Amino acid sequence: MSKPIEASIVVVDDEPSIRELLVASLHFAGFEVATAASGSEAIEVIEKTDPDLIVLDVMLPDIDGFTVTRRIRQEGISAPVLFLTARDDTQDKVMGLTVGGDDYVTKPFSLEEVVARIRAILRRTREQVEDDPIIRVGDLEINEDSHDVSRAGQPIDLSPTEYKLLRYLMDNEGRVLSKAQILDHVWQYDWGGDAAIVESYISYLRKKVDGITYTDANGETRKVTPLIETKRGIGYMIREPKTAPGA
Repeated sequence: MSKPIEASIVVVDDEPSIRELLVASLHFAGFEVATAASGSEAIEVIEKTDPDLIVLDVMLPDIDGFTVTRRIRQEGISAPVLFLTARDDTQDKVMGLTVGGDDYVTKPFSLEEVVARIRAILRRTREQVEDDPIIRVGDLEINEDSHDVSRAGQPIDLSPTEYKLLRYLMDNEGRVLSKAQILDHVWQYDWGGDAAIVESYISYLRKKVDGITYTDANGETRKVTPLIETKRGIGYMIREPKTAPGA
């Protein structure tokens, strides 16, 4: 039996080798893929296929990726856009988000990272469409409508910045986020920012999210299993523990 299609994606890049690698990787991950090699062809293919997501190179031979995004947004096409950019440039990132993009990956990239970003974007957008306000990682829950946060049934009081950081980690469950990525998404600046602020806020979150105690079925007080992990020299991630609390 063939795997069910997870989502339909349009990949736009003028380099055949990159297109082929992305198509093979995305097919293997369970996505249906159409391709385009230029900006004008991209608009045509996107209009025809109405994809769930677009992977779009910024530097194209005719119309750049930002212009493509502006045009499809003007036509009412709301599919999320993941930009591929050769330059690790803050201005490109800001421009991409301004014209209606959802995320970016800098070349050279790993295929695993592209797939992880695609799934994170699709999870966010589908949650919005399905009107399910609850985001969960293990026994940790965020209610997007009320901004209430709880773990093991206990409410957690977070500042607006702590909430935004936790939401970003949960949107990318199982994926390591660098300090630069966190600064860029949570504080809206990156390379000029002070990475120490990320360490401080991760520390605050750990105390509130992973410092909770609960009473088990035997009436014993136990501490929850930590969800927030540090990957030394890389960044931070959140994921469901492999063993249940108290196991």
